[in-house]
Amino acid sequence: MRDGNTNDVAFCVVGHHTRSYAAVQLARALDAHMLIDDESRGANWNHRRAIEWAAQQQCRVVIIEDDAQPVAGFRVLAAEWLERFPDDFISFYLGTGRPPQYQSDIAQRLIEADRHRWDCISLPRLIHGVCYSPPQSALVDILAKWNTDKAADYAVGDAYGASVIYPCYSLVDHADTSTIERHPDNAARVERRKAWRLRK
Repeated sequence: MRDGNTNDVAFCVVGHHTRSYAAVQLARALDAHMLIDDESRGANWNHRRAIEWAAQQQCRVVIIEDDAQPVAGFRVLAAEWLERFPDDFISFYLGTGRPPQYQSDIAQRLIEADRHRWDCISLPRLIHGVCYSPPQSALVDILAKWNTDKAADYAVGDAYGASVIYPCYSLVDHADTSTIERHPDNAARVERRKAWRLRK
């Protein structure tokens, strides 16, 4: 990719049938492929479909959920990050609230990044499925190591098995509406789920 060439990046929206309107609007805005879970099979199932679709493409793919809220210029900004880190897994959302066990570590890493004037941090796993892009070279292995019993974000990230890059200023926010997914831990999602910092 050169100069954030968005022609070298494809987008895939994963959505639930109860939020199909939002999914369609997002897909139109991004000129994205769309995968709707019409039978409430779950985010794990639908994100795996997205990875399968991405593995069939000849370019890098960004997977984005129906309740993501991209910043202005998202397509170009995402392409620029992917050009910068062509062989790394990137998450374009770093959120508050969930998962609670990572929030203190995130805060410390952001403080450290500010001290050194870094524009991104890394975490040992993918902790959000809101918007992310695995490297194309890893997709076959991700599918081979997929665990159907995990939450979608952990299923993707743990199958990848390496650290994930997070821009300090997220390129998408989260709508933070009522959760649809029945999570494996059965814990209610009551924490505020918004980006720590959002690209302006």
